[in-house]
Amino acid sequence: MNIKKFTTLATSLLAAVLISTSAYGQGTVDAACVNAQVIGPKMITDICWTCIFPIRVAGVPISGGNGSYPDDAVKQPVCACEDNLGVPRPGITTSMWEPFRLIELQTTPGCSSVLNGTRLPFDPLFLGNHSNGDHDLADGTFMHYHYYAFPLMIMLDMFTGGECNAGGYVDLDLMYLSEVDPTWNNDELAFFTNPEAALVANPIATLACVPDAISSMVGKPIKQLFWCAGSWGTMYPLSGNMTGGSGVLNDSSIMTVKAQAALHRRGLAWGTVGKEAMCGGVIKPVFPKDQYKYTMLHPVPETSSAHVVGESTLIWGAGRTIPAVGEDPIYTIWRWKDCCNH
Repeated sequence: MNIKKFTTLATSLLAAVLISTSAYGQGTVDAACVNAQVIGPKMITDICWTCIFPIRVAGVPISGGNGSYPDDAVKQPVCACEDNLGVPRPGITTSMWEPFRLIELQTTPGCSSVLNGTRLPFDPLFLGNHSNGDHDLADGTFMHYHYYAFPLMIMLDMFTGGECNAGGYVDLDLMYLSEVDPTWNNDELAFFTNPEAALVANPIATLACVPDAISSMVGKPIKQLFWCAGSWGTMYPLSGNMTGGSGVLNDSSIMTVKAQAALHRRGLAWGTVGKEAMCGGVIKPVFPKDQYKYTMLHPVPETSSAHVVGESTLIWGAGRTIPAVGEDPIYTIWRWKDCCNH
């Protein structure tokens, strides 16, 4: 994309945001694009602050020591990272869960509930839909997603360090939109960009997801089964089409991990667990399931606990949607971060 085209696109997006925000301020309500009011007090009141724990400093839990964390998390007390001149600088190992991304699932193309109900100028050709799969197994679910940087600890200036920000984002930013990704609404294109799907498209691989579902119930997804998302289903193909439909929460959850898996494969998401990731993160082409956990931010927030990849919606999803006005969920994505603090 050349500079002229990029400038035109940026100008169009900015104009759309200003027009939508102005309309909202005058009392206009768009039933097809709900304002989730994320930018405001909800950034404090609707966050599960206890989900930050356990915090480990120098390999020792200083609070919430009974909480779960990845098996590969660093336990050594000291570390070292090279500076710009290649000279090692010693530091202390610091590890914790951090809220760092938002993802919203939308049936209306271009709708951003995170940005106060802004309508971005996208063609409504690929309009999404919800399905419970009760009447027609051929009926399915499709939703678009928008992926946002949400480094809340940095935004609030809480417990952060220069080496502890893999990706470099320091504010709320729109990172990715599925409306501009042709693989999200086309299973065939998604297959050709992720050909390993052919290796796991068989009954044996599907049956292997049963122990992953069981393990996810106790907060420990099996990372070696990279194609499984526990009780949510299988990840492949990495597109937004769901045949049959298993309810809004289940479908939006599996779409969330599909989106993250695709971003990891493209080098747009980072690994932050382990010794090799302590000095700024590393590229992880395979989705590291145990690195992440999730809380719902909208419509009904989870403020006292989080859930892991594949954890049944029967455990965490009761009463989390509102018919007609609250069926396009927004999730806060948490990652475990091992960091060498200087």
